[in-house]
Amino acid sequence: MSETANTTAHLEELGEEECLALISPGGIGRVAFGGAPGPTVLPVNYRVLDGAIVFRTRTGGAMDEDLRSGIRGLDIKIAFEVDDIDAAEHRGWSVLIQGPAHHMSKDEVAALPGSAAHPWAGGDRDHYVRIIPMRITGRRITAL
Repeated sequence: MSETANTTAHLEELGEEECLALISPGGIGRVAFGGAPGPTVLPVNYRVLDGAIVFRTRTGGAMDEDLRSGIRGLDIKIAFEVDDIDAAEHRGWSVLIQGPAHHMSKDEVAALPGSAAHPWAGGDRDHYVRIIPMRITGRRITAL
């Protein structure tokens, strides 16, 4: 099946506040970063807490390792993306956040609400990462 562009579709840029409002319920997003094997994009369950994105991963796992600069206090900048698409109605939105991936300390994790973020994959995912937005962009597409 071949998809063609809707010639009556309208694309609009979203402001930062609207972007954060769209993703604030939490859910499933994707993190993108330069991993050891090359460009990597992985799904994560996330929550928005105090304007930051929080997700969990496995301590010592590939994402934990790849998101470390090797320099204490220097966080690696990554991208985080969430979208909601209704292909049948030719509408949807996409939000992209870029910022440093901060590995949270035990004290920072202890201060989180009880349901901070459930991990995407099963198993032991006790390492919390917080993305502090430095750049927030978004787009909405609607059929006219």
